[in-house]
Amino acid sequence: MESNYAEKNLSAKQSPKSKKARLQGTHGDQERTRSAEAPQSKGPQAPDGSALLSFTLPKEARLLKRAEFLRVYEQGKRFEGRFMTVFILPSRHDLHRVGITATRKAIGKAHDRNRAKRLLREVFRLSRAELDRMEHRFDWVLNARRSIVQKKLTKPLEEFKQIVKQIIEEEKRTQ
Repeated sequence: MESNYAEKNLSAKQSPKSKKARLQGTHGDQERTRSAEAPQSKGPQAPDGSALLSFTLPKEARLLKRAEFLRVYEQGKRFEGRFMTVFILPSRHDLHRVGITATRKAIGKAHDRNRAKRLLREVFRLSRAELDRMEHRFDWVLNARRSIVQKKLTKPLEEFKQIVKQIIEEEKRTQ
């Protein structure tokens, strides 16, 4: 039993077209004058997305597994800083790999841990030139300390570059 409700109760007629909603008259349908527009910006242009992708840390450049972290902790060398503790272990890979930790015990709340990890990732990324000057490739584990949360990028970056310089000097002495 089919229902004919729609055929009986709904109109198929179209409503008449409404008149143009804009105001008709001497000033009603004009474009906006050019003087009312904002002046063209002379500032820097938006960065090219493809250029920014070259700065990312590829997946091959990251320590991802717990076993990799533990191996660096157990067999690696430790360097203490004000904002981070750095562990390094010579790697058999073609590039430096990094793992970053920020524990609840050391840092605190999740938003502070996230900020600390972002800062350390950026420190490592911005130090790529110094890292490429190193003769050997290393697996790095960077542990954030509480004092990094209140700092801008410059201080932790200076500290990391100092640690890298220290490692380069030790490399030269052992050869």
